[in-house]
Amino acid sequence: MVARSSEVRPSAVRHGASPGAGVRRRRGAGRLAGLGLGGAALLVLLTGCDVGRSVDGFGWPQGGITPESHRMYDLWIASCIAALAVGVFVWGLIFWCVVRYRKRGNELPVQTRYNLPMEFLYTIAPILIVSVLFYYTAVVQTDVVRTTKNPDVTVEVVAFKWNWQFNYRDGQGTEANTVASVLGTSEVIPVLVLPTNRSIRFEETSRDVIHSFWVPELLFKRDVMPGKIRNVFEVSKLESEGAYVGRCAELCGSYHAFMNFELRVVSPEAYDQFLTAKRDGKSTQEALTAIGQDPYATTTQPFDTRRTKDNFNPDDASASAGN
Repeated sequence: MVARSSEVRPSAVRHGASPGAGVRRRRGAGRLAGLGLGGAALLVLLTGCDVGRSVDGFGWPQGGITPESHRMYDLWIASCIAALAVGVFVWGLIFWCVVRYRKRGNELPVQTRYNLPMEFLYTIAPILIVSVLFYYTAVVQTDVVRTTKNPDVTVEVVAFKWNWQFNYRDGQGTEANTVASVLGTSEVIPVLVLPTNRSIRFEETSRDVIHSFWVPELLFKRDVMPGKIRNVFEVSKLESEGAYVGRCAELCGSYHAFMNFELRVVSPEAYDQFLTAKRDGKSTQEALTAIGQDPYATTTQPFDTRRTKDNFNPDDASASAGN
């Protein structure tokens, strides 16, 4: 016979300290430490190589030619890596819980148990992640939209249906004077010539409807508004010489898809020669030839307006056509 006081209650066994409890806790702490070190090593490895190039920029355009475009690109890549890291961690926890706490019998588990560190983690961690992303986004945005009082070059971008005019100005604002101009036509694509290693200010205005000035390699675009609104932005410098296609990125009418231009980036010396030739009365094509550049756009072609008399009233049309 066993005395009542010597009976072993199940609850005492369940809640008492077992010999393997400390070992399991140490193993769990080791797994968490290993996970943290692995994540840190992965981030170091990813930041040490060009992740964007290997994954096609995570959908972000590559080949930027300004410091501002590089900063925006780096912010996008870092955000994608952070999102992937958080996603892998969350999905790992989900699968771990599925396996660790799968059903092993018909007994209902304790319903009032909680894990304070875990609740603290999934409450504070999202706030920290959003705060960090917001901080770096604000820093990059402030840097990208910054303007200066005395940029090296000021260009007035004038959009109209369906072409462009680029005015080289001697100052900023509406009171400045135009010293040279490039005007696009239906037969000739306008070529905007700009120098490397000089700060450039773009002042945009429209003569009719809303357009959008966009060079993909700048990774930056602004709507071109009619009226008194002048959208302004600057790039600290253009880093690579070459020809880059420019487009209108705002649906503006029938020939919106053909409203293209070309950005031609040249050396500062060639730019000064081009501007001098324009001031002396030479055409854009003559000025481009004078600095050894192709006189016409090489990245896009003029569109066929088909605005001829025969398009609307062909000579062989029957008087009874349409009856």
